[in-house]
Amino acid sequence: MVICNRVNEILKREGSGYRFSDGMLIRISDETELSSISDAQGLSEKYLPVSNHISAAIRLMSDRQSPDYRNSIKESISAVEAMCRIATGNHKATLGDALKRLADAGINIHPAFNKSLSQMYGYTNDESGIRHSLLEESRLDYEDAKFMLVVCSAFVNFLRGKSI
Repeated sequence: MVICNRVNEILKREGSGYRFSDGMLIRISDETELSSISDAQGLSEKYLPVSNHISAAIRLMSDRQSPDYRNSIKESISAVEAMCRIATGNHKATLGDALKRLADAGINIHPAFNKSLSQMYGYTNDESGIRHSLLEESRLDYEDAKFMLVVCSAFVNFLRGKSI
């Protein structure tokens, strides 16, 4: 990791749009975004499923030969679902059910924020077959995958902070 950090310093200095995260070269250079993703990847053993989903999302969107944005988005939202399951102690709940049970677990988030997360989950359930069978050609691109990775990483970190 020391080497990746040193290379990232050079990439930053040279104005590159790429950085290393968990040993993978990704097309994200914003320090806040990188920090959020890195924090979500580096969670403790308790949150290993969450970190694994974040790493898979990065790997899928960063594949230079055949990027898989659809499955990257699926992995990003799955990280949120895994975090909510861990936070609520209900390891079989869907994300929608787990979001409804956060308050029961002592984690209070604003109802509008909770609703927006539910709607984001809804987006992954119907847009281009992200979480279901693919019925038409995907219109998803790198920007869609990057947005979901950054937002889902941020929510994972937010929820971890709330549940400590």
